[in-house]
Amino acid sequence: MTTKDPVIDGVLEWLREGDPAIRWQVMRDLTDAPPGQWQAERARVEHEGWGAQLLSHQGDDGLWAGGACFPNPFARELWNSEGQPWTATLPVLHELMVLGLDPHTEWARHTVELVGANARWEYDDLPFWGGEVEECINGRTVAVGCYFGSSFGSPSSAGQSSGSVDMAPLVARLVSEQQPDGGWNCERATGSTRSSFHSTINVLEGLLEFERATGGTPESRAARAAGDDYLLQRRLFRRLSTGAPADERFLRFTFPPRWHYTTLRALDYLRAASALTGAPPDRRAAEAVELLRSRRGPDGRWPLDRPPRGRVWIQMEEPGMPSRWITLHALRILRWWEA
Repeated sequence: MTTKDPVIDGVLEWLREGDPAIRWQVMRDLTDAPPGQWQAERARVEHEGWGAQLLSHQGDDGLWAGGACFPNPFARELWNSEGQPWTATLPVLHELMVLGLDPHTEWARHTVELVGANARWEYDDLPFWGGEVEECINGRTVAVGCYFGSSFGSPSSAGQSSGSVDMAPLVARLVSEQQPDGGWNCERATGSTRSSFHSTINVLEGLLEFERATGGTPESRAARAAGDDYLLQRRLFRRLSTGAPADERFLRFTFPPRWHYTTLRALDYLRAASALTGAPPDRRAAEAVELLRSRRGPDGRWPLDRPPRGRVWIQMEEPGMPSRWITLHALRILRWWEA
């Protein structure tokens, strides 16, 4: 991104003063640095800043907080008093993925092996890489499995990883669970026949990582296209039936993403999908883009809204203040949209 605008130049300089996880993505997505430069900066995520802090909490068994989706132990009373926790293996791996921790490392290979050997879902004690029952959990499992486990050796069976994992069976299952309206819903197992924004974005991100890692299958690519259409028909945040906003929380700016849907997350997913496939932006996202643009401050920065409750290993930024994460996402979305 080259500019003669002093506000934008100041924002870019402010972003470059941030954590390595911010800097390498700014270099790649906003300033068009040569690959060797941003890759060198990306390598620092494992050893410095937020990435290193998260890695420091990993147990010798490869897990975080002793659990797959939830810490072990973690009582229902704690959930009621402090909210859902984000310190176990799946949320931390997802967090490391969005920080951009380089998957082509010995750490990634070893972690994929350890998680496959030691992590069991709280639901029915199922092996981690095989997934469990909820689509939003399985979508994120596919995403982190493809991101961290697709670069080493030959695919092996879920739960018996030797540095790589074959996510194709779980992807096929997610494709088979797609709702008639094109999305997904974690309540499908209890009888729901209508999709959820939350479940849909988690599955779509997983399918995109699968496509990036393997090229996808005709079925997974068709399912992802139908899921995109589910969101775009609703302009990324409106009810299809009435046109009213489905949930005001969809318009919040939060980071890191958990299982919660936001239009910011959806726009960044669509941007990433376009980068992979070469498809142009879909104009049905225009209203969401303008809402994003409208929250830009006079200083050219975007704020962080309050994230979901729950214990975390680290708090990267302070809610209510200008956010490097949100500003990075917003600027690269606008760059994609305006191109």
